[in-house]
Amino acid sequence: MWRNLLQPLLQSVLPNYCAICKDQSDNLICQQCQHDFFPKLSQRCHSCALPLPATSIRNPLCGACLKKRPHFDRTIVACNYVPPIDHLVLALKFAHHLGLARAFATELRNQISSLPQNTPQDTLPDLICPIPLGRQRLIARGFNQSLEIAKPLGADLGVPVHYDILLRTRDTLQQSSLHPDARHKNVRNAFTIPPAMSHLIHNKHIAIVDDVMTTGTTLNEAAKVLKRFGAKKVSNFVFARTIWV
Repeated sequence: MWRNLLQPLLQSVLPNYCAICKDQSDNLICQQCQHDFFPKLSQRCHSCALPLPATSIRNPLCGACLKKRPHFDRTIVACNYVPPIDHLVLALKFAHHLGLARAFATELRNQISSLPQNTPQDTLPDLICPIPLGRQRLIARGFNQSLEIAKPLGADLGVPVHYDILLRTRDTLQQSSLHPDARHKNVRNAFTIPPAMSHLIHNKHIAIVDDVMTTGTTLNEAAKVLKRFGAKKVSNFVFARTIWV
């Protein structure tokens, strides 16, 4: 109750600024930047969320996904990983600006909520699990940015978040530092699911949350494990998508 009473007072006394354009704003991302960087229902590949030309309405998959379908079934993203969005992601991961995780979750929720919920592929998941960090990286960073995004997103969508279903079996190299050909080897067999948790995903729709999707290799490996343990469908909820692979 006190929080609800104090928040308007604090907003009137302390200036708030948009994290992108730095103009004064009541929200962490102002309305103009939301319009400029988070367009609703943009035409993307249903599987991997790469941007598609407007003429691809009849074929919702990109050429790569038509040639070889990933283990995941759907990817929903809030925006493209381009400047200045990339600076926001780096600020969350390496400058400990944890308040940005709430903003990322809000933008993801807006995209998910704008989808029609009358088809099987667009229904909400049964549960959400974040991409886990390796032990050494978690110790060094102090938090898992994917979990920080997943918690408010799950609360907004009314979907439970389980951080202990998908586990790392080993520490891996930073994917962004590797050539695309080396990324598959880097994350191969890097995830597992505790047998005691398998009943939670059997025949269920599982959503994986991550901050950035580049080639999709990490998400694909995670989806492969979830499907192996009986998941019926796997969706990716990702804040930012690179527009090159």
